[in-house]
Amino acid sequence: DVINLQDNSAAGQGGVRGSIEMLPPIVSLVRYDIPVLVASSKGKLKAPTVASQTADVLNSILPPREWTEDGQLWVQFVSSTPATRLDVINLQEELDSKLQTRQARETGICPVREELFRQTFDEVIRQVTINCAERGLLLLRVRDEIRMRIAAYQTLYESCIAFGMRKALLSEQRKMEMEENVNRLVTENSDLERQVQELKELCEATERKELERRTLDEKKHADEVQSLTKSNAEFKKKLEDLLAPSQPATHKK
Repeated sequence: DVINLQDNSAAGQGGVRGSIEMLPPIVSLVRYDIPVLVASSKGKLKAPTVASQTADVLNSILPPREWTEDGQLWVQFVSSTPATRLDVINLQEELDSKLQTRQARETGICPVREELFRQTFDEVIRQVTINCAERGLLLLRVRDEIRMRIAAYQTLYESCIAFGMRKALLSEQRKMEMEENVNRLVTENSDLERQVQELKELCEATERKELERRTLDEKKHADEVQSLTKSNAEFKKKLEDLLAPSQPATHKK
């Protein structure tokens, strides 16, 4: 990868490499050689040739790191120095230290822990490749298989997240539709209840009016019956009075 670092170059002693201070390499658990200036703005410099077959295998497994600084191209090859037992112990201690200082999570998905383990595995591949290139290539296949599996899991995870988001949005949309439907039904129910109440009040008012009308009709009818009865009694009495005197006169004749 091409990486831009801060300016650490300075004028100094004679010679191309002696006149420029070496730039500090990127912090990594993988051991690299001293950075080498490949090209500058003044001219092209030929990269150092590596005759070792082990170094060629290492460079194919762990490509050199490159970066530019003020128009100068630097390259840093992975170290071909065999690792000692002390180097392995130091690698373990450095890994534990970085996991603690960078606050890597012990469980679950953690990009920091993943990156540190990736660097550690690359360093183990480097150490094994120096002793046996065939074993190093086998470990390379294991590493690539793990990375492809992680990439597949990541793709599956992202697909599941997208599916879950779509389902969540669909559920939210359906929820909003159901809430709108509920609000509409509540409004309709309120209107129907209001209409029922109005009809009840109308029925009660009609019943009261009908009761009052019937009461008035009954009273009027009773008054008429009483009046007619009284009139009938009067007419009967008058009739009796008219008929009563005529009977004695007839008897005398």
